[in-house]
Amino acid sequence: MIGLSKAPRLVATDLDGTLVRSDESVSPRSMSALKRLAASGVILVGATGRGPRLLELCRNDIPSADFLVLGQGAFVYECRYDDSIVEMANRSVDGEILHDTLKLIEAEVGPLRALAEPADNLRHIAGDPWPDWPWPSVVPQAAPREVAFTGPMVKGFFKSDAIDGPELLQIAMELVDLDSVVLTESGVGMLEVCPVGVDKANGIQVVLDKFDIGWEDVLVFGDATNDLSMIHRAGHAVAMANAHPWVKSAADETTVDGNDDDGLAQYIEEVLELLS
Repeated sequence: MIGLSKAPRLVATDLDGTLVRSDESVSPRSMSALKRLAASGVILVGATGRGPRLLELCRNDIPSADFLVLGQGAFVYECRYDDSIVEMANRSVDGEILHDTLKLIEAEVGPLRALAEPADNLRHIAGDPWPDWPWPSVVPQAAPREVAFTGPMVKGFFKSDAIDGPELLQIAMELVDLDSVVLTESGVGMLEVCPVGVDKANGIQVVLDKFDIGWEDVLVFGDATNDLSMIHRAGHAVAMANAHPWVKSAADETTVDGNDDDGLAQYIEEVLELLS
């Protein structure tokens, strides 16, 4: 029995670790449940840290989505009509700010691996060698930092071989000027440094404004610390069984099963009963 007290007007779900399984697939059961949800008239939003270069991968993972919030909230796309894509938001940060942030953190914690994701899609994600980069469909290019961190950026990726992602986030929060960048961590062991004002809640807000929907009518699902902004704002927030402890603590309830065992699909199926 789910704890949701009323039918939502908008459902937003994280992708990796929430909808997407550990083998990078989405189950047929999840696909079916989300398709039925969208067909019921509920607005469906996929909200992810993945940048715009992974837009097609996101569309494949959640094809029923009416909107996609990418880059931790920096980019918002409407994708409700067949193959058409309409960009609704686009935020960037100067690469020099990211580079300065990197040097500041490294002075405290020691060497980090670092990559820069340019806002210009014709440029490669570039920087230090990164053998365990988690998205094989986009291959980073090795480049000197002085070259990689130039121009407008979607975000920077920083990783320590000695400190895990959430701990690195906590350390960096005490060091960095949070009026110049936003820091987050998406559950894959790396710190992400984003433009000011960028988080998933602000990305979803673009969609809410379009339809004049309040957060009290929003249901969200997440697993990692980068989901906390939308979990704190939503009328009802659900953490995955595999979620970080901070996320479980902030959410209204937790799924019975995790992302590898259709935890989200099970919950959505009960939401569909509430809608019927």
